[in-house]
Order: sequence, then C-alpha cells, then structure tokens
Amino acid sequence: MKKLYTVLIVAIVGAFMLAACGPNGTAGGDLLSEIKSRGYILVSTDPNYAPQSFLNTEGKRPADTKCPSDALTTAEMQGFDVDVAAELGKRLGVETCFATPNWDAITAGNWADKWDVSVGSMTVTQERQKVLAFTSAYYYTPAVVAVTKDSGITSFDQLAGQALCVGASTTYDEWLNGKLDLPATDVYQQPPANVTDVPLDTDQECAQSIQAGRKDFVGYVTSGTVVDQNIANGLAVVKVDGPVYSENLAVAIDKSHTKDITSLLSTLDGYVKAMHTDGTLATLSNKWFQADLTQQPTH
Repeated sequence: MKKLYTVLIVAIVGAFMLAACGPNGTAGGDLLSEIKSRGYILVSTDPNYAPQSFLNTEGKRPADTKCPSDALTTAEMQGFDVDVAAELGKRLGVETCFATPNWDAITAGNWADKWDVSVGSMTVTQERQKVLAFTSAYYYTPAVVAVTKDSGITSFDQLAGQALCVGASTTYDEWLNGKLDLPATDVYQQPPANVTDVPLDTDQECAQSIQAGRKDFVGYVTSGTVVDQNIANGLAVVKVDGPVYSENLAVAIDKSHTKDITSLLSTLDGYVKAMHTDGTLATLSNKWFQADLTQQPTH
C-alpha cells in the first residue's frame, strides 16, 4: 500500500511539472502573457543601421520607463524599424524597449531569453527558419552593390575579381559566397566571379570604413535604403546596375524560447497584416525612405 501511495505522489508531481512546461518540455508558460504582465517588450535591433534603426543622440531616457537599465527606450532610438517596433508595442499595450546584441547572435537563434523579438530588417531564409519563427513580411528592400566613385566601376561585369565588403552573418555575405537560400524568383543576379569577401561586424561599417579612407575593397553589398542614406550623408559611392536580390523582412522570435511563443507570434503577425491594411507601414516607409517599400516587388 505504501509503495502504491508513493507511485501516486510521483505521478501527481510529474503531472504538475508537465503542466508548467512550455511546448518543448522546458519550464515556461506563455511569452505574450509575460510581456503584458511586465509591461514592456524587449526588441533586438541594430543601433548602427540608419535609416532603419540608429541612436537618437538628442533623446532623453524617460524617468518613468519600464525598460531594464541595460536596454534603450524609444526616446533613445529612431528609424523605420524603431517606429515599427514601437507601433507593435503600442498595439500590445506595452512599452517598447531595445536590446542591441551583435547581428550574428540574433540570426543564430538560441537567444537564452535575453530579448523577446527581433525587429531589425531580418530577411526570411530557409536556414534562419530552422531556429527562428517569422511573422509575415512588414516590408521589402532591394539588395544592391555600391562602389566608390573613384573605382571607375560602372557595370556589374567589372566587379569580377574585386573585393567587396559585407556585414558578417547577413544575406549579403551569403549572396557573395553563393550560399543564399532565397526562392529563385527573388534572386536577380548571381555574385561576381572570383570576388573577395571582406566581412565586418555590420554592413554599415563598410560604408563608414570607406568614408574613413579604407582601400582594401572597392565597395559593399547592403540594402538599397542604406546606400541611399549613405549617399545623402555625403558618401562618394554609386550603385552598380540594379538590385541583385529582394529581401523579405519580418519580425522574428527565437523558437528555443523557454516560454510558449505561439500566441505572441500569432498576435504580432495579425498586427503586421493590420498595419499593411490600415496604411501604417506605408506611412512609416514614406517617412523614412521617401518611398513605399511595403509591397512585394516584381522584377
């Protein structure tokens, strides 16, 4: 009788443990409920990726913020991605806060619950979908090659055998190395022959290195929106021919989060679709890019 009682207690305890576990059997719960309970959503983004996201040097941290001390507030950040993230937070009824980890840590997944979502112009690829869950795309950008004006390069075929800079762990890096896993319809140009890949932490650092006088590469691969901003800021570069591929950019959540991400993913996806329908995304795109990049391109 004592043995049967012990088995029964073990079974009951086991049932409670399973009930407290997330979808992968880890202690967790619902991430959406936790975010609403704490009153803020922690979003990872790049602080050096204008006009998508960059530091607001004139912004002051609000005294009543709920953001953790090591996170940035919406007052301290600005850009298209920042505005999109802030609008998602508003629709959730919570404050939006920002974490700024390295890009390769974001795309690798296994975030260890350090932030909730990425709103950082991340291209959806098959490889990333193995570790990250994505909403519908909130906008689309053309990936382009830009070169220094003094390079003398005016056509794509002249890039053969040259060195180009890219951000590490980006789709630009994958494209240059022939490893881009996008649908064939989204890829317009194969990489130049015998090209040398020069990776830096972010692709914006490529432009900044050119500005500083670095000469070991003739140009860089990045979003057309970034190049437009670089040119507007006085960088002496030009785009080479047209786009090389199209980027479908979406909100991402780590599949290995210890809490159930199902409700959060579904809710954010619904908000993204609603923001397409009600014109919010188009308005923000025109504000930051002077163009509506929220419609899937045809090439």
